[in-house]
Parts: sequence; structure tokens; C-alpha cells
Amino acid sequence: MDTAYAPQPRGSRVPVGVRAPFSGRTWREFLYLFLSLPMSIVMFTYAIAVISLGAGLLVTFLGIPVLAGGLAGNRGLGSVERARARGLLALEVADPEPVRPSKPGVMGWIGAVLKSGVSWRHLLYSLLHFPWAVFSFVFSVTFWTVGWALLAYPLWRWTFPAYLDQPGIQMWGDGSGSGFYLDTTAEMWITSGTGLLLVLAGPWVIRGLTQVDRVMVHGLLGPSSLATRVVELESDRGVVVDTAAADLRRIERDLHDGAQARLVSLAMDLGLAKEKLAQDPEAAARMVDEAHGEVKIALQELRDLARGIHPAILTDRGLGPALSALAARCTVPVEVTVDLDHRPAAAIEGIAYFTASELLQNVSKHARATRATVDVWRTADRLVVLVTDDGRGGARPDDGTGLAGLAERLGSVDGLLIVDSPIGGPTSVTAELPWRG
Repeated sequence: MDTAYAPQPRGSRVPVGVRAPFSGRTWREFLYLFLSLPMSIVMFTYAIAVISLGAGLLVTFLGIPVLAGGLAGNRGLGSVERARARGLLALEVADPEPVRPSKPGVMGWIGAVLKSGVSWRHLLYSLLHFPWAVFSFVFSVTFWTVGWALLAYPLWRWTFPAYLDQPGIQMWGDGSGSGFYLDTTAEMWITSGTGLLLVLAGPWVIRGLTQVDRVMVHGLLGPSSLATRVVELESDRGVVVDTAAADLRRIERDLHDGAQARLVSLAMDLGLAKEKLAQDPEAAARMVDEAHGEVKIALQELRDLARGIHPAILTDRGLGPALSALAARCTVPVEVTVDLDHRPAAAIEGIAYFTASELLQNVSKHARATRATVDVWRTADRLVVLVTDDGRGGARPDDGTGLAGLAERLGSVDGLLIVDSPIGGPTSVTAELPWRG
């Protein structure tokens, strides 16, 4: 971000409005508007030629391939426009989806180009951008040059009597030499002050003009909303698959290292007790008693594992009782408030539960808090889970911690994770999920 529009640096005594006319961003945007006119002339002329030639040749077979080739050329010019916007406006626009022929060969490619909405949107940009480029070029160049010229008027007023045989800028005249001229010292400084106002307003005028270009480039030269949504869904599907694989690995690891190992040891102990039953009944009884304790521990581990997969209380009684049971096992006091008139879809309910579970685990392990709250409510078509604590703060979702994985999991179902955790606390984490009842 350019310093002209960024927050004022600490210690800087020059206001943003004064620095803006000299900033690199302002001059890059002005250069973009200046170059838009010749670029739009090329694109507009090319588009008109393509349409005219293609339409004129439609009575023959040549019209279709000529039109397809012209549309492909338009896509090439669009890539130049995206590069220009990227370099001068810092506008990152992804390349649209490429042409994908359904059949091999030239005819398949021609059909794909003609059926591609991207091709026609590039042609529409070439036609619509021309009148706008003419207006923005004339307005920005006039506004900007007049502002600087008036600001510097006291420096070049001498050219009027020296070369034009008049005392200064003529405001009005009767054609016979009489009129009103800006030639006194006060009038010159008033003119310069007017130029200063135009110069100070120039960056914001230029920025407003380039906003229209940003909208046109993003809307007509970028990928379609449907293609963008497909990419997002593909990414979300990958997150879901990775999350499911990680959960399966965790379950396998917990079974192997916990209950499975304990049950193997239990089987060995019972085998030894069976062998000692006839020879040493008392030792066998002690071993059976120890095995009984191992069975209880193994059952508890299996219950905890099943609760981590999907707690029965969540299925039977819903989110409120499940979160209350979860809060009861937290190491800090937790107040739970659930305001839902009916239950959401099982998948959303499960994600909300495990989101609260992971956030409360973070409170227990890292926050050093003395209390926490969990609030759940529905607003419009969203389910909101808010977890707060009075701990030390400093939690960040972008530092590779569990919050980053949690944000990805929520994103896979069009959810959102918002973390507000200043150093020193308190911490507030909001998870939003789509309501699917």
C-alpha cells in the first residue's frame, strides 16, 4: 500500500493530504488513466474490426473462424490490460479459465472460443472501456495540469507581457483589449491558492476515476463468479478430505497407543492369571483384580475416544446439553448460553460443537484464564459461536497454530473464524457457520 493512503507513520509531521500529490501511487494511477486512451483506442478499433469482418463473412464459412480468431485476440489484449492494472493499480486479478475444447482439432477450438463467456466479456470490455477512457483521460489530464499550472502561476505570469502583450490571464474581455486580467499580487496568489486546492484534490479525483477501471477489469477481464466458486469448492473439498484423513490417523493412533495397547496387556495378564489359578489362587486373584482396573481404564479411554468422534449427548439432546457437558470437563469455570429455537443440521451442529471444544482446549492449555464463556445463537441464516476468556491474549490464527486449522475447517463449509486477542487479553473468538436446518 502506498504511503499516500496508508495510515500516517509514527513521527511523520506531514499530513496525508499534503503528501498525496507527490506519492508514487497518485502518479502511477495518473499514468494508468493517461495510457488508457491509446490502449482503449487499439482495443476498440480491434473489436469493431473483428465484429465487422466476422459478421460480413458469415455468409461464407470464413466468418466463424475469423470471429473466433478475433475473440482469441481480444483475450490476449485482456491479458495486457490485467498486467497494466496489476503494475499501476496494484489490482490482482486472476487469469480467467482457459479455452477447453470438448473435441480435438481446430473446429473444437473454434466452438470452445465462441461458447466461452470469457471471450465475449473481453469483447464487451473493449467496447465499453473506450468511452470511459476518453472521459477519464480528458478529465484527469485537464484537472491535474490546470491545478499544477495555477499553483505555479506566480512563477510564469511574466510570459504574458513578454510574449502575449497582456498583463496576465484574461478572465473576460470585450475583444478590443479591455477586460479583467489576473495581474496584481493579490490576484496571483488567489490564483495560486485555487491551484493548490485543485492539486490537493487531484489524488482523490484520480483515485475515484481508477475505481471505475478496477470494477471493469475485475468484472469483465477476470474469472467468472461461477469459476471462482468452483475453485473455492475444490479447495474446500481438499480441506475436508485432509481433515478427515487427519481425524482417521488420530483415531488410529489413539486406539493403537491407548485402548488397544491396554487390552493387549490385559489379555496377557489374564493368560498368566489363568495359568496361576490352580497353583497360586491368591496371586491369580490379585492379577484378576489388576486386570479389572485395567478394563475400567480401557473403557474410559474408549468413551473419551467415542466422545471425540461424536458424543452421544450431542446426537440425543443437542448442542446446549453437549456444550454444558463439555464445559464441565474444562479446567476453568465456563458459563454456557445457548439460544436456539430448534436444532441445525447434524453436520453444522457437529462442527459447532468441535469448534467450541477446540477453543476451550486452547483456553485450558494456553490462555492462563480464570473464567470463560460460550455463547451460541442464530442470526438470520448464520449460526454464531462466541468463546471468550480473560486470559493473557495474543492468540493469532495466522501463525500455524490450531486456530489456522480451525479456520480452514470452518471455511470448508462457508464458515468464518474471527479472532480478537490483544496482548494482555481478553480473547474473543467468533465462529460463524451457515444455518442449515
